[in-house]
Amino acid sequence: MTTTTVFPPVSRLRSIISGSIGNLVEWYDWYAYSAFALYFAPVFFPKGSTTAQLLNTAAIFAVGFLMRPLGAWLLGAYADRNGRRAALLLSVRLMAGGSLLIAAAPGYASIGVVAPALLLLARLVQGISVGGEYGTSATYLSEMAGAKHRGFWSSFQYLTLMGGQLLALVVQLGLQQLLTPAQLGEWGWRVPFVIGALAAMGALYLRTHMGETAAFEQQQSTVSANPEGKGRAPLPSQFRLLMQYPRAVLTVVGLTLGGTLAFYTFTTYAQKFLVNTSGFTKEQATIISFGVMAVALLFQPLLGAISDKVGRRPVLLMFGIGATLGTVPLLRQLAQTHDAWLAAGLLVAALFVVSGYTSISAVVKAELFPTEIRALGVGLPFALTVAIFGGTAEYVALFAKQHGVEEWFYWYVTGCALLSLLVYWRMSETRAEKGAMVE
Repeated sequence: MTTTTVFPPVSRLRSIISGSIGNLVEWYDWYAYSAFALYFAPVFFPKGSTTAQLLNTAAIFAVGFLMRPLGAWLLGAYADRNGRRAALLLSVRLMAGGSLLIAAAPGYASIGVVAPALLLLARLVQGISVGGEYGTSATYLSEMAGAKHRGFWSSFQYLTLMGGQLLALVVQLGLQQLLTPAQLGEWGWRVPFVIGALAAMGALYLRTHMGETAAFEQQQSTVSANPEGKGRAPLPSQFRLLMQYPRAVLTVVGLTLGGTLAFYTFTTYAQKFLVNTSGFTKEQATIISFGVMAVALLFQPLLGAISDKVGRRPVLLMFGIGATLGTVPLLRQLAQTHDAWLAAGLLVAALFVVSGYTSISAVVKAELFPTEIRALGVGLPFALTVAIFGGTAEYVALFAKQHGVEEWFYWYVTGCALLSLLVYWRMSETRAEKGAMVE
C-alpha cells in the first residue's frame, strides 16, 4: 500500500505562493535585460544606429532563448527524477549567477569583444534557468492545486511571469526618476541586475521551505516498490519515454506557437515598438508598458477561473480567433498613434486576447502528460517552440523594420496565430484529463 503526502489548505497555499514568488523573481531577472536594453546596448556594442544596436541586443536575447530547450530538457528530466522542488532550487541559483555576471561585466570600451561575449554567456546561463523554470513551475503549480481550481492557481504561472516584467518596469521607472539619462547609460542600468541577483537569493530561501507535490511522491513510492528500479531512467531513456506521447508533444508545440509569438510581440517588443515606430520617448514607452502590464495581470486569474467553469478549449479559441483577426489592424493603428491613452488601450485589448493563451497555458500542458514525464513533457516542446518563435520575435520585427517591410511582421504573427487556432479547434478538452495528479 502506498502513501502520499496530503497537504492541508494552508500548507498547499504557502507552497503555491512560495513557488510563484520564485517564478516572479526568475522572470524579473529575465525581463530586466529587455527592459534596459535601450540603455546598455551602446555599452556592449560599437557605435552605430539605434536600430543596429538593438538588433545586436535582440540577437543575444534570442540566443538566450535557444538555450531554453537545453534547460527544459536537463531541469525537466531532473524534476521528473529528483523532484519539482529540487529543480526549482537549481533554476533560481542559475538565474542569480547570470544576473550577477551582467551586473559586473565591463563594457566594450574597456575589454572590446570580450564584453558582448560575457553578456552572451550570462544570457546562456539565464536561458538554461528559465528553460527549466517554466516546465517545472507549471508542473508544480498544477500538481499542488486542487482539481476544482486548477485553472485559477495555474494562472499564477503567467501572472508572476508578467509580474516579473512589471517589476522590471517599476525598477526602470524608479531609476528614470532618480538618475539622468546619461547616468542610466553609464552605470544605472547595472542596478536592476544587482537587485535581481539579491532577489533570487531571497527566492532561494523561500523555495527551500516548499513542500514536494503529492503526485511526485506517489510516483516515487511506486518506483521504490518496483524491484527493477524503473522510473529513475537516465536522460536518453526519459526522452524516449516522452516520445511515447507524440500527440501531446505536438499539441504543446501547436498551442504554444501563436501564443508565445503574440505574447512577446505585445509585451517585450511593444516597448521598443512604441519608441522605434510610434515615436514615443523612452520614458513614455515605459509608463505605457507599465500601465498595460498592471491591467493585464488581472486577466490571468480571471480567465484561469473561467476555464475551471467552461473548460480550457473555449478560452484558447477566444485567443486564437482574436489574434488571427485582430493583430494586423491593431498594430497598424498602434504604429500611427501618438496618443498615449490610445496606445495603452490598444495594448490592453491585445493582452486581453493574448491572456486567453497565457492564463491557462501551464495547466493545459500539464494535463496532457502523466506524472513521470510531466515536467519534461511540459517544458521541452514549449521551450523549443518559444526559442524558435518567441525568442526571435524582436529580431524578426526589427529586421523587417530595418528593411522597410515592417508590416510583414504583422502578418507573420497573424499566420502563427491561425496555425494555433487550428490546433485549438481540433484538440480535445483537457480539463477532464486529470492525468495522475494527486489531490
